[in-house]
Amino acid sequence: MNKILNLCTGLVFAGTALLVRATPLELKLPPETAQFKISPLPGYVVATQKCVICHSADYIKYQPPGMNLAQWTSEAGKMQHLYGAPLTDDEIRKVGAYLAVTYGTAQESELPPELKVDTPISKTTTEQVATLDATSLLNANSCLGCHAIDKKIVGPSYHEVAVKYKGDPQALAKIAANIRAGGSGKWGSAAMPPFSQLTSAELRTLAEFVLRQ
Repeated sequence: MNKILNLCTGLVFAGTALLVRATPLELKLPPETAQFKISPLPGYVVATQKCVICHSADYIKYQPPGMNLAQWTSEAGKMQHLYGAPLTDDEIRKVGAYLAVTYGTAQESELPPELKVDTPISKTTTEQVATLDATSLLNANSCLGCHAIDKKIVGPSYHEVAVKYKGDPQALAKIAANIRAGGSGKWGSAAMPPFSQLTSAELRTLAEFVLRQ
């Protein structure tokens, strides 16, 4: 009996030693290269800003070929209802239309007018830009799907960005340039899409908002 107890005790100590020596396994994923096909349809902007929060653009390849408008719209709706994707019902319709025309069997001529051609913010009139505040810009460009004022979501909080650039005389220009160009690496591996459609005035409005947080 003592021999059995000694053997069991030895195995326990050996197992404990192995656990102590074990080091965490680090996995480094390759950089994301898949991108949605460029399109003037409004759903393209929504897809590049929100769909990639949860999955790669490669997800499209795994869907059945030849899906129609109703099927792609249903697929986009599933992302909201089953997985909690930050999509509104209107955005689901836009994404469904974009995917159906770009990757499926739908024709743009079949779409209702509001789903056919996007109107970039940069083409708004001078009067509209003058009255457009930061909150409107944030909502119009789905910024709040990835950022919050005081907590990290996908990207850093606006407060974190403001703290990082505090005291930098070039802060306004740097943040505006980062918004326009997008990219990854400054705050982690998550990629931020470019917002090249924004005017200089709109970029300045957003950069000033960030620095105030």
